[in-house]
Amino acid sequence: MTYSIESRVTEPPNTLPEENCTQVMPLEMLCKRTAKLGFIGLGLMGSRLTQRLHSSGWNVQAWNRGQEPSRAMSRMGIGIAESVVQLVADSDVVLSCLANDSAVNSVYCDTAGVFSAAKPGTIVLEMSTISPQLSHLLHEEASYLGVRLLDLAISGSTPAVEAGTVTLLAGGNRNTFEQCTPLYESIAKQWFLIGGPTSGIQMKLVVNLLVGVGMQAIAEAVSLGQHLQIDNDVLFDVLSKTAVIPPAFLGKFRKIKTHEYSPEFPLRLMSKDMDLVMEAAIIAGASLPASGAAQSVLASNLASKGDLDLSAISPFVIGIERA
Repeated sequence: MTYSIESRVTEPPNTLPEENCTQVMPLEMLCKRTAKLGFIGLGLMGSRLTQRLHSSGWNVQAWNRGQEPSRAMSRMGIGIAESVVQLVADSDVVLSCLANDSAVNSVYCDTAGVFSAAKPGTIVLEMSTISPQLSHLLHEEASYLGVRLLDLAISGSTPAVEAGTVTLLAGGNRNTFEQCTPLYESIAKQWFLIGGPTSGIQMKLVVNLLVGVGMQAIAEAVSLGQHLQIDNDVLFDVLSKTAVIPPAFLGKFRKIKTHEYSPEFPLRLMSKDMDLVMEAAIIAGASLPASGAAQSVLASNLASKGDLDLSAISPFVIGIERA
């Protein structure tokens, strides 16, 4: 993909920015009473994050390309900006959670995008799962404009967002990261500063590798159990209680057993993330054979099941159907 901004350095920074050792002023945390938040992107994750911020007492307005999600937020008492420019101009902190590189590139870099209106000193928390290359370019443009940007990736699906138990993985300046602690407390269980710019999204790709391969492994375990004619109820009960199954996957057994694949983490987004994982691996020189297999299975189901939960690969893996 060709992005509409150019990198201003030749190599992405991989370490924390140096802090000003002479700084003696205490760190000023974000305050619910005074901070104005603007949230861009009201999809499965963004809508729930916006609701949590609103219900936690933050002054938040939102913007979304499609009108229906905006109307739903408005009915909850959340203000809706007429444009990205208006939202950014009226916000001290801008958050975004968008579907892919194309959406992020457009929202940030178009003529009437985030960077056209952001004032120096504005904090931007970019929460989408995007390529490290695009994240790097966003950081460079933000730095040039005096905007304080963190890549703040989210680990956790929609139930975790609703419960406020997601994990946040940040890359960028330590002071900016720490200033936003009160905001994290409203939406997350834990948060980590991984390192310098792009390191949050890099860590997110590492985490989502485990999600993609883990879902493939669960589907194959169910396939083997069913082919060995183990009682289905026993199979799912025992698998769900073994120590090798992470808590985040427990709900997938119910979906596989009942063939109910309403999206918690849509297959199309998992497929996109595995593409990013494999692209990053090629650039870094890492060999990921299991991830490659998971990527292939996701791609095989993308056209027919893209909007379903990622666990919808299970019938394909088990052999009940072939996409």
